[in-house]
Amino acid sequence: MDMHLEIVVISVSDVDRAKEFYAKVGFRLDIDVAVGNFRAIQLTPPGSGTSIILGKGVTPRTSVPANSLVLVVDDVEAARADLEGRGVIVSDVFHYAAGPFNNSVENPRVGGRDPEGRSYFSFASFEDPDGNEWLLQEITNRLPGRIATGVTSFASASALASAFRRAETAHGEHEKLTGERDANWPDWYAKYMVAEQAGTELPE
Repeated sequence: MDMHLEIVVISVSDVDRAKEFYAKVGFRLDIDVAVGNFRAIQLTPPGSGTSIILGKGVTPRTSVPANSLVLVVDDVEAARADLEGRGVIVSDVFHYAAGPFNNSVENPRVGGRDPEGRSYFSFASFEDPDGNEWLLQEITNRLPGRIATGVTSFASASALASAFRRAETAHGEHEKLTGERDANWPDWYAKYMVAEQAGTELPE
């Protein structure tokens, strides 16, 4: 049986302030319903299949802020710049000293992109007014088996454009290896972009 992560419920102290903040971040407002002392708001990040719910009476009064909610992006620096342009305070880009999400070491977060430029390894972060922390995680090449090899999709035109740029760079190296112009470059691009997203072996 398939199971899809549909909703993450987060705690906020001021519903309208939180609603305004997530609208500024770019989340889509799906529903805002109030019944008596209860109010629930569902918002969805751009291109996401999973939404968040916040509101009044949604979480227990003892709830604490969520930590390290993850938003996947294909260009962490571009995503960071976009959020800053919307008036959101965002951290500098960083990577984890001992690997993604490894907070077991002293000073786990190190400034700057992952030195090896690996997919999954570069981050930025921001918080909503209630201290719920969000991580922007850059993923350009999926782990094997993460996405079915027969399915290739992109959440936005910018994500597709970024995939084309990476394929173009890799194809340039391919032509250097062969020493000749590849007239069938569209086929090579397609194979590269499908393999990159599925996490399978990339063409050379």
